This record gives sequence, structure tokens and C-alpha cells, in this order.
Amino acid sequence: MSGNQIQILIAMIIYMAAVIGIGVYYYKRANKSSENYFLGGRSFGPYVTAMSAEASDMSGWLLMGLPGVAYWCGLADAAWTAIGLAIGTYFNWLIVSKRLRRYSVRANNSITLPDFFSNRFREKNKVIMSIAAVFILVFFTVYASSCFVTCGKLFSTLFGAPYWAMMLVGALFVVAYTIIGGFMAESASDFMQSIVMIVALSVIVTISTISAGGIGAVIKNAGEIDGFLDFFGMANPTVVDGVQQTVQNADGSLSPVFGEALPYGILSICSMMAWGLGYFGMPQVLLRFMAIRKESELKTSRRVAMIWVVISLGVAVFIGIVGRQLFPTEFLTKSGAENIFIKLSQSSLPAILAGFVMAGILAATISSSDSYLLIAASSVSKNIYQGILKKNASDKQVMWVSRITLVAIAVIAALIALDENSVIFTIVSFAWAGFGATFGPLMLFSLFWKRTTRVGAIAGMLSGGAMVFIWKFLIAPIGGALAIYELLPAFIFSSIIIVVVSLLTEKPSAEIEADFEAVKAGEIN
Repeated sequence: MSGNQIQILIAMIIYMAAVIGIGVYYYKRANKSSENYFLGGRSFGPYVTAMSAEASDMSGWLLMGLPGVAYWCGLADAAWTAIGLAIGTYFNWLIVSKRLRRYSVRANNSITLPDFFSNRFREKNKVIMSIAAVFILVFFTVYASSCFVTCGKLFSTLFGAPYWAMMLVGALFVVAYTIIGGFMAESASDFMQSIVMIVALSVIVTISTISAGGIGAVIKNAGEIDGFLDFFGMANPTVVDGVQQTVQNADGSLSPVFGEALPYGILSICSMMAWGLGYFGMPQVLLRFMAIRKESELKTSRRVAMIWVVISLGVAVFIGIVGRQLFPTEFLTKSGAENIFIKLSQSSLPAILAGFVMAGILAATISSSDSYLLIAASSVSKNIYQGILKKNASDKQVMWVSRITLVAIAVIAALIALDENSVIFTIVSFAWAGFGATFGPLMLFSLFWKRTTRVGAIAGMLSGGAMVFIWKFLIAPIGGALAIYELLPAFIFSSIIIVVVSLLTEKPSAEIEADFEAVKAGEIN
């Protein structure tokens, strides 16, 4: 191992030690009860709520996936995705957060998303709870695998070790940390990690832009690639067997080969902006709304979250643009392009500082994967084990089942992540669509339409979740106008099903309607 690699390793060990310290600090508080372990006792302030929500949401794809997309094919895909996410973030905090915080307390003090949906409709046989728990388990396992891929790529690129070994090391660290501290430690460390992430992004984009000759030079050079800076066109890398072709210049250097820019119409824009719809069904964000100590503090949280999101997304996209100018032929595959942030960090900073900056990638990965694992484990332990199989289970039993489940999920996620050619952005997009279509429409109708029925809720979840798979694997491959992001058609289909089935079935009971009206009026108990 070289001197630079040792310095990077030291910096990352210091960072990881700080994260473990947070977990140990919160260990006793987290293990007092399942509510503390899974929801932090509804005790979080506005800043921790905002920053931890966004850090857990963005994951490693913010520093690797999104810059990789911009590096590979230019502005359009990355920018419209970022715009959709920013709009979705704003409206989720604006219209969902307060009502969900209030309704989750009214609905028998629900502490998980399946709990809320089940209690919202006053279920006795827990069908909604079971279906929701299964979907959470499936999609969060996929989500966790994307985080493990990030760890593998990061450590193997930095230290030259085998990808699979580095991926497993990252997975073991995340699992151990999540078991120790639960939701309280996770949210507290996410607050710290959100700061690390935005500082890392800002430092790298500033230094890299200066190295490239300034913003004007970056824009001028990127503009020479047909479609690279277009919002309504997309650069088209010339690829043979998945590898972008290069041409040798007169001075002996290489340049990447691009074909004629591809059109980027309104359907493509809607497809990418549909990412914003996913927020309405994203458990790791929705749980933060439920966990804040006071509903009145959500306004402050919204402002903090929006500032963080807009800056982070904008900088992440620009890093990909700058990276293509500074290292035009460094990464010739779509998967490899996701390492551009790592390359810029190593080339721009002294090794020890690069280590701390690249801890931002680790921060993004940990802040998301611990959320995914914890929520997925809670869906099994709280909603299936205690909710259905053993209703008199003690808190201690629930937490042990949660930890066992967490390890099992991590093992499956690690198996999925074994393919080192996995594209982080692609994995995340599928899981994001799954949550957005399964829970997004149901969340909005549950909070804002009194006529929503239990049968309509079940039909909406099943149809939304199923349509994600159907569209992704059966319809989109047909191509043309059908090759849009599966979240958009699945979200629309689920919404239609909820409305139609609810209108065709018996209206909710007087007790359910009374709950709805009380929450609407601002009452909790």
C-alpha cells in the first residue's frame, strides 16, 4: 500500500470511528423501547429531522451515480432528474409532513409506515400491514445492495483490492453500526454525514472548476460535445460492447468519440422529473416527518432541507460535467463513469484531505443503508412478527427479531451487489420507483381523501408495486414511447385503481371518517 493510500485510509478510519462513537453514545437510549429504536421517541429537532431525511434519501448515488450520469451523456438526464427531485422534496415537506406527523399519532401512535396504513384504516386482520411490510422488505433489500455496490467501488478503486472483498467489508460495517444504535444513532449520524456530503461536493467542484480553467472554460469545452449541455438533447457516446470508443489526436492524446446528439423530448423530461413523485412513498423520509418532536418545527425543517437539496443536486451534476473535461477518456463504460468523483478527489487534494472528502461517499452510503436496513427489519419484526405472528411479543423480542432480520437482509443485498459492473443509478432508480408507486399514491389519498377505503388501499399498493415490475421488464423493453421511467405509469395506474376501487366499495366507517376530520382540523387525540 502506497503512502497516499495509507493517508486516505487513516482519514477514513477517523471518520468511521466518529460514526461508531455516535452509535455507542445512543446505544442505551435506543434500546429502552422499540419506539426509541425505530422512531427515536419522536424527539428530533428541526435541523436533525431535515438533514437526516435528506442524507438518508440521497445515498451514494448523489456523489457517484448522479455525477456518473452527467459525465457519461451530459446534462439532460441528470439535470431533469435533479429538478424533479427538488420539486418532489419541496411538495413532500409542504403538503405531506404536517398531516402525516399528526395522523401517525392519531392512528394509534404508529411508529412504522405499515403501522400507519393499517391503523389509518382500523384494520383487524392486518392485510395492509402485511402487504406493506413485504414490499418494504423487497425494495429496501434492492436499495441496500446499491449502497454495498458503492462501498465496493469506492474501496476497490482507492486501494486496488478485489471489489467483492471491499463490498463485504463495507456491508459488515454498516450492519454492525445499525444494530448498535437504531434510529436515534442513525439520524444523529445522518445529520453529521449530510454536512460531510455537502462540504465534500462543494470542495471538489470548486477545486476542479479552477483546475479546468473556470466556469467559462468548462462550459465552452463541454459545449463542443454535441448535445452535452442541452436540456432538450442528449450526448450520444459511441459504444462498442459497452465501451466508449476513442480517437487519437495529433499530439498523441485521446479524445472520446460521440455520435450525433439524441433528441430529448417532453416524454423524456416527464420521465426523469417523475423521480419527484417517489418522495411521497419513501419510508426513510416519511419516518422523519413522524419522528419530529413538534409539528410546528416542520416549516424550519422544510427550508433547511430545500437549501441542502438544491445545492447538493446542482453541484453533483456539475461535477460530472467538469470531470468529463478534466478526464475525458478516464472512464469508458457507464459503470466506470460513476467513479469520477473519486478520481477528482484523488487528483485535486493531498491524500489526507482526499480521504476526508471521500469519506463523503462513505457518509452518503452509511446514511442511506442504515436507514434501509433498519426500516426493512422493522417491517418484519414490528409488522409481521409482533403485528401478526406473536402479538404479545415483548419489546426485547421484537428488537432481537429485528437484528436477526437485518443481518439476513444484508446477506441477500450483498449477494445482489456481487456484480461489480452494477450501475448504482440503475439499481436506485428501480427501488425508488418501487416505493414511489407502491406507497406514494396511497399516502396522498390516505392523508387527503376521506373516501379512500381499505380495499382501495390494498388494490392501490398491489397494482402500483406490480406495475413497476411489469413496466420495467415487459413493457419498457418494447422501446419508443413506452421506454419511460416505470415510476410514472405505475404511479398513475395505482392512483386510478385507488379511486375506482374505493368508489366501488363501501365507504369508510364513521370512526375512520372521524379520525380523518379530526386530523384535518388539526386535532391529534
